[in-house]
Amino acid sequence: MNDPAEDADASARCYAYVFPCAWEDHCKVGFSRDPFARIASLHPRWYDVFDLDRIVLVETDAVRDARRLELRLRRPLAEHRAPPPSTMRIEAGGVTEWLRGASMPLAAALDELRTEGHRLHAGRPWLARALVSRAEVFVEWALAQHAHHAQAGLSETPAPAYVRDAMDAFPACGLDLAERFPPEFMRWYSGDTGREG
Repeated sequence: MNDPAEDADASARCYAYVFPCAWEDHCKVGFSRDPFARIASLHPRWYDVFDLDRIVLVETDAVRDARRLELRLRRPLAEHRAPPPSTMRIEAGGVTEWLRGASMPLAAALDELRTEGHRLHAGRPWLARALVSRAEVFVEWALAQHAHHAQAGLSETPAPAYVRDAMDAFPACGLDLAERFPPEFMRWYSGDTGREG
C-alpha cells in the first residue's frame, strides 16, 4: 500500500524547466516543485549566470507529469549533453541535465507543448512573483544579519557577500529593495565603496 504522504507529494504542483545560461547556448533542463529554490541552489548569483528572459517553466499538476515532460524535452537531445559549467555548485546535483547547443530544438519542443495546451511561464515574471512571496522571510533574515554586524561593531561595513548576493536578486527581477527595507539597512547593504552603481 502506498504511503499517503508519498501520494500527496506525487500529486503536488510541479514544473519542468529550461534554465538557459546567459553567456552561451548552454542550459539545464529538469523538474522541480520549487523552481525558485532550484535555480538559487545552482549558483549564489543565479540571476547573473542564467538568462532570466529565456527561462521557461512548464506547470503540471503532479511530479510524475513534470518528470515526463522533462524527459520529453531532454531525451531527443542526447547528443547535446554537456557537463555543467564549472561555476555551478556541484553539490546541487543535476549534473546529467545540462545541454549545449540545443536552444533551437528546445524552443521548438516548448512551442509544441504550448500548442498542446500546457501551461508555460516566462522566467523573469514567475521568479519575481516567487521572490515577492518569500520577501518577508528575506527581509527578516537580512535585518538579522544587519543586527548581528551592528552588535559586533561592524555596522559601517558593507553587507557580507552572501547577503548582497541574496538581496541583489530583487533588482535583477525588477523589484525595488528600498520599498521593503528600512533606510539604515539600505545604507549598510550599499556601503561597499567598490560597488558599481
